[in-house]
Amino acid sequence: MKPHFNSNRKSLILVTVDCLRADHVGFMGYARPTTPFLDSLAKESCVFRSATTAGAPTYFSLPAILGARYPLSLGREVVGIALGESTLASVLRAQGYATACFNAANPYISELFGYHQGFDVFEDFAADPAAIPHSSAPGLSWKAKLNRNLAQASQQLGPLSAIYEELYFQYCQRLAGPSPTSMDEVRRFPTADVLVSRACDWLDSIGNQPFFLWLHLMDPHAPYYPADQAMAWSKTAISPSEAVYLNSYWNRGDLSGSRLHAKKNPIVELYDAAVYWVDEQLMRLAQRLMNRQRWHDCAMAVTADHGEEFLDHGGRYHAPHRLHEELIHVPLLLRVPGLTRRAVEQPFSLLHLAPTLLDAIEVKRPQTFSGASHWPHLAGLGEWHEPCIAEAISGCTNPTVRANRLHPRTMAVREGRYKLHLQFETGCAELFDLEADPKELRPIAENVEFTTRRRLLEVALDHLERSVNQRDTLSGLRSKLRQLQLQWPHSLAKSAYT
Repeated sequence: MKPHFNSNRKSLILVTVDCLRADHVGFMGYARPTTPFLDSLAKESCVFRSATTAGAPTYFSLPAILGARYPLSLGREVVGIALGESTLASVLRAQGYATACFNAANPYISELFGYHQGFDVFEDFAADPAAIPHSSAPGLSWKAKLNRNLAQASQQLGPLSAIYEELYFQYCQRLAGPSPTSMDEVRRFPTADVLVSRACDWLDSIGNQPFFLWLHLMDPHAPYYPADQAMAWSKTAISPSEAVYLNSYWNRGDLSGSRLHAKKNPIVELYDAAVYWVDEQLMRLAQRLMNRQRWHDCAMAVTADHGEEFLDHGGRYHAPHRLHEELIHVPLLLRVPGLTRRAVEQPFSLLHLAPTLLDAIEVKRPQTFSGASHWPHLAGLGEWHEPCIAEAISGCTNPTVRANRLHPRTMAVREGRYKLHLQFETGCAELFDLEADPKELRPIAENVEFTTRRRLLEVALDHLERSVNQRDTLSGLRSKLRQLQLQWPHSLAKSAYT
């Protein structure tokens, strides 16, 4: 039985926007008007100008945001939230809060990875993996077989293979299939308006009960197909068929960076339009809360699980072996009734977000949280100067494959203006001065800033030792067993088609 709720308690909304770069948000200094509502909200909020996620991509960032712990603290094989682990949702539900999560079909935020725990309502908008035939595609047509054979033969043509690949790509994009008439026809994820509508319906159903609402929005995630209405905001007219072409071109692995760079601007145009649509829908959510007289007692945090790369270091998307600023520097806006507007310049790890949010709404945080609350500092009681750590498993592009989770670790340690990149696979350690080199293009020579380099290496070593010595082995084993149990019926379904 849930405890009796106190209707005078503050409610909490957490919005995580997948792939949202800090430098593409207006209140973080972006020149384009992608976030007019959030920009206005920032005038009455605390804006963290150097917020850093604790890992990337999603499966290495969300444990810190929801559970205030580092992503690898339970071992490399545990991905997601451990069985019975304390999170924002579980803590608040135990306090009588109504809890709901609406996730725009990100497969790594699902029951399989434990994120449903603590939520009264959990909707991930994802198809059941067991219902997807993995190898049930019909036999290839004679045209498809011919094209495949030609593609394989072209690899023996030397320089001519590039010409064939380009011609074949253009054929596939321009002539081989029907042209979509709407972005909805090709989009993989539900847009923000769908989730906000479901959230509004849920809010209407809970009366005056204090609530915790988590929205995970996927609009800026690749492939970039913003809502059709969002394209009206963009001054560049990109049709749905052109968007398909651009996304396919951007995804090619056979092109040099210079050739990909030719399509960067329209790709960013699609990305920015998606960010704008998120902002529009968050405004609609806030308006709904105002109309229901709930906004005045509601705290709201808006951030991202990680950023996105647009050839900043020669890459695209958000590969798990990269921890540059475009991927781990995220926007963070915290609006709490009564909190004075403030811009926080010190680096802030999202490891500390959950305990800070609980303090903000006057709910006791659990001792199991690794992160610490910075709410007293935000209320004017001093500052903090602790380092920020981000970590991931290099090359772990699919965490459901056990072998991917056992690759070497990669880590970034930031303290003030300096940031140290560590690649355990190669033994490479690069130090950057983010004030002099904000794009991280010029590593500091090894014989310079020796004291700083040594200090950050000591921070990394201390983190590794604590990660191993304080590991909750039992929770890790329970979580691995549970994942195997959930995967078992899916494996049976897969075997039926192979």
